[in-house]
This record gives sequence, structure tokens and C-alpha cells, in this order.
Amino acid sequence: MAASNPTKRHFGSGRLSSWRAARRIRDVVDEINTLERSVTDLTDARLRERADELRRHVRAGRPLSDALPEAFALVRESARRHIAMRHFDVQLMGGLVLARRGIAEMATGEGKTLVATLWAFLSGLTGRGVHIATVNDYLAKRDREWMGPVYEKLGFTVGVIHEGMSPAERRRAYACDVTYGTNKEFGFDYLRDQLVRLSQRTRLGKPIRDALLGVEVRSDEGTVQRGHACAILDEVDSILIDEARVPLIIASKPGASKDADVYYGADLLAGELVPGRDFKLLPKKRQIELTDAGRRRIYERLPAGTRTYVGERPWSGCVEQALRARYFWKRDRDYIVVDGQLVIVDEFTGRQQPDRTWSDGLHQAIEAREGLTVRGEHQTLAQITFQRYFRMYEHLCGMTGTAATSAREFWAIYGLPVVRIPTNRPLRRTHLPDLVFGTAAAKFDAIEARIIETHRQGRPVLVGTRNVAVNEYLSQRLTRLGLPHAVLNARQHEREAQIVAQAGQAGRITIATNMAGRGTDIVLGPGVAEKGGLHVIGTERHDARRIDLQLIGRAGRQGDPGSGQFLLSLEDELIQLHGPHGARKAAGRGGAEPLDGSHWRSVFDRTQRRLERLHLNIRRELMAHDHWLEKALKGLAGQRVE
Repeated sequence: MAASNPTKRHFGSGRLSSWRAARRIRDVVDEINTLERSVTDLTDARLRERADELRRHVRAGRPLSDALPEAFALVRESARRHIAMRHFDVQLMGGLVLARRGIAEMATGEGKTLVATLWAFLSGLTGRGVHIATVNDYLAKRDREWMGPVYEKLGFTVGVIHEGMSPAERRRAYACDVTYGTNKEFGFDYLRDQLVRLSQRTRLGKPIRDALLGVEVRSDEGTVQRGHACAILDEVDSILIDEARVPLIIASKPGASKDADVYYGADLLAGELVPGRDFKLLPKKRQIELTDAGRRRIYERLPAGTRTYVGERPWSGCVEQALRARYFWKRDRDYIVVDGQLVIVDEFTGRQQPDRTWSDGLHQAIEAREGLTVRGEHQTLAQITFQRYFRMYEHLCGMTGTAATSAREFWAIYGLPVVRIPTNRPLRRTHLPDLVFGTAAAKFDAIEARIIETHRQGRPVLVGTRNVAVNEYLSQRLTRLGLPHAVLNARQHEREAQIVAQAGQAGRITIATNMAGRGTDIVLGPGVAEKGGLHVIGTERHDARRIDLQLIGRAGRQGDPGSGQFLLSLEDELIQLHGPHGARKAAGRGGAEPLDGSHWRSVFDRTQRRLERLHLNIRRELMAHDHWLEKALKGLAGQRVE
């Protein structure tokens, strides 16, 4: 049965962000608290029987709205007994928001992983499966192991999908009542299933032969997923916004390129061209525009008899990509080299993306620039955007610490309202005003001084950077000073959770890229709270305010003290690529002291909002293309039926 409007009895039909809805949420929490008293004295066996009874009633047609208070009370009691974690009232509120197809905005450390168990259990009573998506394999495995006993003691089966599993193992995981995994694994499994179905449809004679032989015809033979009833997205903003501009693509895996010499030659030729004379740089779009003189020079330099086209791409196109590789794609910022292979670094999380490649010959151009083996271009077999994939679920909801700044987009594109859930304890984090310097050198001197000062106080420090290059540059400076520290970036991603878990110990210094261990709590060591807690330093503003808030949000969890501050410069990438002309012109001025704070802070704020609007437009264009594609596919399906 479909989980349609499961809590209408409690919330009504309006948007969750209304004051009346907040009152209804509190009323339901009171009802759950009352029911809790009736389950605390039950034995484990009787608790399981109550869950089984509830499952039978739901499958017999009882509305989920009627079962909600009892289901939440059972989950809370199971968690208290079996993992020693009792849901706070604010966590119940978060679970109610998920039940109403909403996004629960909960501060870092408020226990979003535990919140997901409430709605996952209630929705799972239908027997149609619940998918809980998070941002990496480590968190998916951890959450399954951590939360598994809560479900299992109530009679549920729990699975997890991760990289490297066989189709049979994936099929078993999806057959469970609750399945943990990453957003990418869920999406790729869907694409692989589509390719399986396509291959079955092309074997036109097989279904007829099987029918004549009396064999059961299964259209889903070989697939792993069994439907899209309910999805709960942890770090929902990362999944539905940050990663929504890059589609998931399954492509062929070719070996070394037959045209490798072309890419090496294009790179050499690009080195001979002069900016301004032969081409124009368009840094905001990361594009190159060849001049007529540049095009002539390219073809004049080609040896006699050379092909003017490489596949379907003109020689000038190969040189354009070589120029883009030289001027806009930087090692240790956009990619790293691992064992002689080019590996993309995700711009939002700082994590490696070994299965991704850039298209239209750009990947090959960068490989040639780095002197690596040039691989052949991938041929796309199937692709889908996260927007289109997750909108297929009948019930979509999520949790994050930073959704309010994108509330309009969540509502307009996904129909998901954002509800801010209060913290269990009062927030004690201090967000200090940004400091803006004229030069990057002055900024890094100030960052170094602030690290030393905080370290001497015995407080832990977390320094957030946008890319690997800055991350390792700061590490080198601290090494010269003899300051012990931990480094977290795409090269150390396997140790992410371990590094972040230790970041709250007294005097600890941690330098991290955007990943900053989202999903892993930073617990303060003994005596650290009395000294002021964790101090977070941001070295650059990001393309979205949400990512800045995520970084600062690493401090001050569960009522702990903490503080955060951004130290910026007019030479930062945000200003140099997207800032106003006056700000770019002022870069390089000033000494060691920060510039007038209020004026320059507003410049950063305006630039960031402008960039957010640009990225929103890109996501809207992708969504419009998805709508067009969906309409076209339905039209083709209708023609086939006729």
C-alpha cells in the first residue's frame, strides 16, 4: 500500500513550517510520551509481538497515521534497550517531519542518524522497503551496524549496499525492510537495472520461447532493486543540491586511447599560443574562445596530411580543451594523481571520485598535460540526475544541519518543506565576524597566528580549506613551526572518520578540506569544554553559504561551547572569479592588518548569493531537461503500445 499523507490526522494538509503545524508536532510528541509508559515494562518478546501486530494491521489496511504514535514509541524503547540511546523529544519532532514528507533541519550532533529509525520503521511496516541514503560508504556501513539492533529486535531485516558488492549481494540487501547505502550506489543500481531490462527487451524471442516452454516470464530478472517506495536522505542538501548539477553516468571502460598522440600534440601546441592574441580566457565559465588568428596559427602548425578532425571533434576543439586544462583545471584542487591515474576530487565534499571522468576530451587533455597515459573517451550507456532519480520515490524526505538557506529551492523543485528543529540543549557556539585581508599572504599569516594562539590555550582547532593544495600548504607551514597536526583531504579519505573523531582532543590541530567528516561527531576531550571548546577556522568562503555553515557547525555540538571564524582575502577564488571589479582591483593592497570588515564582508555575501543564483539556474535547466526527457520517453512508450 502507498504511504500517502501518513500523518494528515496529526498535521493537517498544510505546509509543515506553519505555527499550527509546530503545535500539532508537540501534541503528537506528548501522545508518544504517554504511550512510552505502556511499553517500558514489556519483555523483549512482548515488544516484538507488539511490532508484529502493528505490521499485520498496517498490511491489512490500517492507516499509517493511526499507527504512528505506537510505532515511534516502540522504536524509542528498542533504541533505549539495545543501543543505549533514547530518542529526545526533539528527535521525535524530527521523525514527525520525515513522516510528513519534509526536511528536518537539525544542528550538528543532534542525532539525525537515530531520527531516521522512527520513520524508517513506520514506513517499513508496509513491507515495500525503505532506502536510507547517506554521502559515503563508511557512514552507510556504520549506520547499518549502529542502528541495526533497533530494527532487528522489532522483527525487521536490515541491509547495506556499498562499492564492490555482487548483484546477488545487492539483491539480498534490497530485499530487506530497511536498506542503507550511498546516494550514488542507489542511483547506479537503478541505471544498471535499466540496462538489464533493456537487454532483456532486445532479446525478443526469449519471452515467447519461455512462455511456450511453460517457464515463468520475469521482466525484472537480473535486476536488484524492487521499487522506490520511500527514501530518507541524510545530508539531504549535499545530495539534492550540491551534487544535483552532475548526473550519474554509466559508461564503457576503454583502455589506452588510439588518439593519445593527438592529445599530447594539442597540449604542446596550446603552450605556443598567447593569451589575448590567439585566445580569450572566460574564467567565470571556465571556457576558452579562440580568435581567428589563433585558429589560423593552429592549422598552420599542423604537419601536411594531418587529419583536421579527431573523431567528431575538430583539431581546434582539441587545442581548446588543452588550453582549458592548462588555465582552469588545477592539480590538487580539481584532481589528484593516484598510482599514475587521474582522479577527480569532488568540489563539494573534497572526496575522491575514481569512477567519474570529464567529457568532451577534457579528461584526456588533462592526462596529456600531466604526462599520464591517455585513456580513451567513455561512451555513455545510461545516465540520470539525482533530481530525477529521487523524485521517483513515492515518499521522499531528509535531514541536514543546513537547509534553511535553500528552503525555496527544496519546496519549488521537490515539494519538500524545511522545518527547523530546536536543539536538545541551548546552543553555545560563537560565530565571530569574518576578517578580510588584502592579500593571501597576510591572510595565511593571520591564520597561522590564530592557530598558534588557540593551540597554546589548550583548545582543539579545525581548519577548513577548499582544496588539497591549500590544505597541504598550511600543513607545510605548521610542520616548519614544529606543530603536530592531522591532515584530512582526498589523499587520506580512508582515515576520515578516525581523524575527525580525534579532532576535539585538547590542543589537537586538524586541517581538513570540505569533507570535514560530515556525519561523524567531534566529541570534546576532558577539560576542553572549560577552555572554550573546539575553534573552527575557515580559510575561504565557498560557493554556497550552506557549506560555510556546515564547517562552522562542527563546533558546539549538543550544547558544548565552541567558536568559529572565517579569515578571507580579496585574492580568494570567490572574489577573483565572481566578485565585483572594484574588489578584484583592490586585491594585493593593504598590510598585515585586516581591511574594513563590514564593507568587505558585504562584498563576500553579495558575491556568494550571486553564485548561488547561478548554480540554481543550472539545476533548473537540468530539471527542465529531465521534464522534457520524461515527456519524450512517455510519448515513445505510448507509440509502442499503439
